[in-house]
Amino acid sequence: MRKFAYFGTPAVAAQTLAALLAHGYAPSVVITNPDAPRGRGMKLAPSPVKALALEKGLPVLAPEQLDAVALEEIKKHACDYAVVVAYGKLFPQALIESFPMGAINVHYSLLPRYRGASPVEAALLAGERETGVTVQKLALAMDAGDILAAREIPIAPEETARELFPKLIALGADLLVETLPKFEAGELAAAAQDESQATYSKKIKKEEGELDLAGDALANWNKYRAYLLRPGTYFIENGKRMKIAKASFANGRFVVERIVPENGREIDYRSA
Repeated sequence: MRKFAYFGTPAVAAQTLAALLAHGYAPSVVITNPDAPRGRGMKLAPSPVKALALEKGLPVLAPEQLDAVALEEIKKHACDYAVVVAYGKLFPQALIESFPMGAINVHYSLLPRYRGASPVEAALLAGERETGVTVQKLALAMDAGDILAAREIPIAPEETARELFPKLIALGADLLVETLPKFEAGELAAAAQDESQATYSKKIKKEEGELDLAGDALANWNKYRAYLLRPGTYFIENGKRMKIAKASFANGRFVVERIVPENGREIDYRSA
């Protein structure tokens, strides 16, 4: 088994790391983002990946930047390749080239569609009927590397980000576990992406969750589905922001069922 470094930060990356460990793939070093304020008290706390790595006794690095100092620390572990899952920083070319076999990345879309920061939300927002996971070679351009493996999954019309994210995380972990033995053995033929088919998903701003309830019902439903987990959706009523806690779509109508008024408690909007 080859030596590899694992780069990741949030819960999705921790769950993927747990799947690798369960199948006997233990990284020689784990690289994550530095401790950050979390929770109600905003106290400094480790990332989910760091917490898991420390629990499992794995070496951890948490550099502020992927600079020359960090690169030298990573090189000390003499890894053959890197696995990257939602790490949160762009890789400089020198870091990619420091791994003899390169680096591979798990991305939650069927590349080249929905490159970028919010592929799951983008697929739901567009009303896609399928999405998937891609394992790709890491390249300097975001999500533009050659494809090593991909797997599709359907999206049900009523499915939201709350249901879709866990499915894709599990699918990505399974696909990575299946891909690594072939990758390490040099048995995979990487396929270049069709640049003419590339689309992009950006970071989502909180204000993008605003809905016009008098607007297109299906567009409102898709935005609610996409942004349910973050940043959430809302509408303005009597000058106040009303967060949508629950909604439905039937017979071409978008129905707000429960809301959280600004500075208030959740209530049934249908009887408000």
